Amino acid sequence: METESHPTRQKILESALRLFSEKGYKATTVRDIAADVGIRAGAIYNHFKNKEEILKTLVTQMMDSALTQLFPSGSEALDHTKGKSVLLRLASTFKLIGFDSRNEALFRLMMQELFKNGEIRDLYQEKFYQQNVRELSAIFFKMMQDGMIRSSDPLMLANEFFAPLFFYQMQVLLLKIDGKSTSSAATLFEKHVDWFWEAIRIPGDDRSGTLF
Repeated sequence: METESHPTRQKILESALRLFSEKGYKATTVRDIAADVGIRAGAIYNHFKNKEEILKTLVTQMMDSALTQLFPSGSEALDHTKGKSVLLRLASTFKLIGFDSRNEALFRLMMQELFKNGEIRDLYQEKFYQQNVRELSAIFFKMMQDGMIRSSDPLMLANEFFAPLFFYQMQVLLLKIDGKSTSSAATLFEKHVDWFWEAIRIPGDDRSGTLF
């Protein structure tokens, strides 16, 4: 097996990602991937044991992508005292997933395989959904403690914040697939933040913040 940085291996992964996201994992053959890369089908096995290993590698890459890593870590962690700007940054990250070709392909692959692949379901449930909800609920809890937003169930608030963003992301993806304009859908992310913040903030608190 070649290293992760081997150029042919990377080309195989990129071709497989595009084909899996467009045609579906089951409908894509090793021959399809090889033809797209421009190599013999047998050459695929110099880099991967089989098609399943290619998918597993892509699933691993999903875990390190913006698709699941909405929150920065360490010293770059989101500061709850920034108020509305925290939500704006999250919404922007969510929106940009749909306008980055690789993250878009990863998202499409994840959506297609959710009902077929247990590993991808686990990734979605724990990394894409549960982890991000927990992170945001902790931020909302701190905001409540500081009197920035109304007291409520922070987990419920986190779910309520993310659910529309997921729907808008799907809408952008569907419009792009059909070759239609995404302009109106793209504005919904920021509009959602405006509406949501007004609904939860305590009047008089001026920490609405901006993205920059």
